[in-house]
Amino acid sequence: MGVVRTLHAWAGAILALILVILGVTGSLLVLREDWVKLTVPEARMAVTPSVAVLGAAAEAVEAQGRPRSMMFAGPHIGVHRLTYPEDGMAYAAADGAILTRWTDTERVEQWVFQLHHRLLAGEGGEIVVGVAGLAGAVLCLTGVIVWFPAWRSFAGRVWPRSMARRDLVSSHRDLGILMALPVLVLCLTGGMIIFNDTSKALVTWLAPGGVEAPKPPKAGQGDIDWPMALAGAQAAFPQAALRLASWPAKPGAPAAIRMKQPAEWHPNGRTLVYIDPATSKVIGTVDAQAFGPGARFQNAVYPIHAASVGGGLYELVVFLGGVALSALGGLGLWSFLIQQRRTWARGR
Repeated sequence: MGVVRTLHAWAGAILALILVILGVTGSLLVLREDWVKLTVPEARMAVTPSVAVLGAAAEAVEAQGRPRSMMFAGPHIGVHRLTYPEDGMAYAAADGAILTRWTDTERVEQWVFQLHHRLLAGEGGEIVVGVAGLAGAVLCLTGVIVWFPAWRSFAGRVWPRSMARRDLVSSHRDLGILMALPVLVLCLTGGMIIFNDTSKALVTWLAPGGVEAPKPPKAGQGDIDWPMALAGAQAAFPQAALRLASWPAKPGAPAAIRMKQPAEWHPNGRTLVYIDPATSKVIGTVDAQAFGPGARFQNAVYPIHAASVGGGLYELVVFLGGVALSALGGLGLWSFLIQQRRTWARGR
């Protein structure tokens, strides 16, 4: 038990600042849609995501400069979100008129996202975040192990009585037990999102079955008739909601339309319809509901992490989980530093 306690203390101290940042930014991202509605008035309007409305909007957007992708507006948020090559982004009104355009981190919500996802440090920061998430999950488990011998001291106090080390440790321990499950889930799913390929390979090995997603088919070149393309996609999956359109990444590649079937948790769905730009017709589909249990579980990881499923109650749980992660990092680091200062003082 002493070894586990020592490893937990040192690993927590090393990771503390990163976990504080991830916890704070994660909680803020739960409020991302509310922030957009506060700062972009058009976002407060509800949009009926019909083929006609979305098709006309996509045509209008493309006429103002072809984006890489377009996340459609809907009943919950009234603006389309556009991404452009080289990190440009924009919000467009329901009719496709560009409202505001910015580079990757010029708007607050995107800056917070990049800090959370990559520590504002590109791919290297993304790897650090993934490792920190998985390490945070291990810390959560070892913290529970360390807690068991002292379970009788549990008082449910999450705010320390004083800045004395014993009170900091007591609050750290009690808060950790109270929020162990949400923090564990958030850390584990965060790591799985970053290391998606490895995670997917593991869960599909553990729970195989279903079909594998086919490779995108080859396609011609041309100007896409978006009302026709979206109508074809809707006909392929009549019960699914149109969520996102992607323009061809290179010549010979198809356009793609993301759709969300009723049973899918992912906010944009993982169901795909491929469109030939030369004809605007459907040339391939990917039915996310035909995947095996492992692949469907991996598709559910993001909505679990981002509180995109479960409604307002689960959003609150994720928000508080982020706050708890930050508090655990702060309390643990401060109590660790106090202990190390005492150790150094004795060694003089």
